[in-house]
Amino acid sequence: MSFAASRFLDRRRILAGLLLATQVAAGPRPPVKSPVVTVLGDSITAGLGVPARAAMPAQLQTALTRMGVVATVRAAGVSGDTSGGGLARVNDSVPRDTALCIVALGGNDLLQGIEPRVTKANLRAILRSLRDRRIGVVLVGVGAPTLFGAAYAREFNAVYPALAREFSAPLYPNILAGVGGSRQLMQGDGIHPNAAGARVIADRLAPLVVQALRAAAA
Repeated sequence: MSFAASRFLDRRRILAGLLLATQVAAGPRPPVKSPVVTVLGDSITAGLGVPARAAMPAQLQTALTRMGVVATVRAAGVSGDTSGGGLARVNDSVPRDTALCIVALGGNDLLQGIEPRVTKANLRAILRSLRDRRIGVVLVGVGAPTLFGAAYAREFNAVYPALAREFSAPLYPNILAGVGGSRQLMQGDGIHPNAAGARVIADRLAPLVVQALRAAAA
């Protein structure tokens, strides 16, 4: 081996040693935690009538994975919950590690004929609580049909766009859009989606969730 080649190898060993020493000093890199998406809702979020793996939150997890998005979707639905019930448990059901909360409440308010102004006040308080905790939000609305009365439906349907503007929150206007009224996508009660319907909701909601995650991380 020539003298020049020997010097070259010595330099490579020195550089390799320095690189190894730097890596050891820095220590192993901590694993990157995936952002948590908590879905605060009622029976649709809870997956009433379908297996947990087929409920909307699990289907949303699958949809995000298909889109190449790394996130952990956490279900926080309670069957029968109203906006008032969601407000009462928001701090417990949406832990501090949540990066984004999908607020999907109001369907039971509608079924119980709760005054839209009350629903609006409850949802506003939920959104304010999340904002104060620096948790991003996607607001999911409910469409009130005119069979509840034209005036009531008009006032109720105005709640979600108004709150979305007030809090600059992304809005998915109607959780049952493209699903409600379909025998293929709804359960026999005509209120809750089946597994296929839950997938439709999740697939339609996923792009909005991705945008909100990016905004929350910016």
